[in-house]
Amino acid sequence: MGLQALFFYLFSFVAVASAFMVISARNPVYSVLFLILTFFNSAGLFLLTGAEFLAMILLVVYIGAVAVLFLFVVMMLDIDFAELRAGVLDYAPVGALIGLVLAAELIIVVGGSTFSPEIAKSISMPIPAVTDRTNTAALGDVLYTHYVYFFQIAGLVLLVAMIGAIVLTLRHREHIKRQHIPTQVARSPKTAVEVVKVKSGQGL
Repeated sequence: MGLQALFFYLFSFVAVASAFMVISARNPVYSVLFLILTFFNSAGLFLLTGAEFLAMILLVVYIGAVAVLFLFVVMMLDIDFAELRAGVLDYAPVGALIGLVLAAELIIVVGGSTFSPEIAKSISMPIPAVTDRTNTAALGDVLYTHYVYFFQIAGLVLLVAMIGAIVLTLRHREHIKRQHIPTQVARSPKTAVEVVKVKSGQGL
């Protein structure tokens, strides 16, 4: 067994074990920490397969932003997790069904090339060898040539969703002074300065 196979089994075992701990840990903070560990080992598996772009996405985006955000939300909000866990068993059959469907899809995708080797020859845009083109460059070639319009539409949808979330959560409070830039720019010395004449001995 080579060194690459050894790291593959190591990353796989730790990823599966930590993924199981994500759903079985009683403390939600521990669940988020195990989720971060799962992402780390998944990034290691992506590196072994030559997908360095996906590995960096897992490290930078999911661990550096999403998982840390989950951790802060769980630690800052006072959530009654005992009440949330009370109805977990009610959704267990639906969750098991979804898990079986996902497992069947993975078996079909992974086992398809094993049972039918000719499927790999019918791919319209095969992945180039790592020695010829890096994974990041090959992904960029596909995204910004064949699927550039879909890529732009996906970005537009995300932008609209972000603006919609901001508009729906924005609340204007009354009796709060806000900055109005056009009014400030249009001010003149006559309106900006007020000369008050105070009589001697009266003060302000």
